Amino acid sequence: MSIWSRILEALSALRAGEGLSALFDRFRTPPERSVAFTIAVIALGAKMAKADGLVTRDEVTAFREVFHIGAEDEAGAARVFDLARKDVAGFEDYAKRIRGMFEGGEDALVDLVEGLFHIAMADGEYHPHEDAFLERVADIFEIGDPCFRRLKARFVPDAEPDPWDVLGLDHAASVDEARAAWRALVRETHPDAMVARGVPEEAVKLAEKRMIAINRAWEAISEGRV
Repeated sequence: MSIWSRILEALSALRAGEGLSALFDRFRTPPERSVAFTIAVIALGAKMAKADGLVTRDEVTAFREVFHIGAEDEAGAARVFDLARKDVAGFEDYAKRIRGMFEGGEDALVDLVEGLFHIAMADGEYHPHEDAFLERVADIFEIGDPCFRRLKARFVPDAEPDPWDVLGLDHAASVDEARAAWRALVRETHPDAMVARGVPEEAVKLAEKRMIAINRAWEAISEGRV
């Protein structure tokens, strides 16, 4: 059964009047965590979009940057998005429930915020309200500022990403410390490691894009170009 079939099955179990937030208390263990991760990214993405009506082309493109979505599954993804957008619960309530859902799985929460950055940048711009939204979500998830800056450096194109920020390091760090950080991030970014902590196999593009940024940052530091 595909993850989208499992998501639609979860949605069909919602009682009349229940919003998506009701699901966040139900999925806490594998394999349900991968369903929870997907719903969480789309649901918070919908809250971040602050728009009415149908899913836009940019948003569909953004979801495809994070997940593999076949033509037959677009309706399911759109339904999750629209349910979240119409849910009266605020994004902070969503974030707090998701934080509880991934208790003890902080790396998965970092993966989730990374997915939100993909969606925020779908239209090629990073708006102040998106920055404030993501900072607040990261705060609720208890993701530290160095990690948040590392994620932001990989996505926001105001300037060339700072390799030290990409690796989550201060500029005073040594090359040996940079090498250690790079190796740790490579281990965390391996697709098997991501799947083990709840990221669905359909979202392996997160790993591909992250690995490119991590390797470029390490090359710049190791070659003395920064």
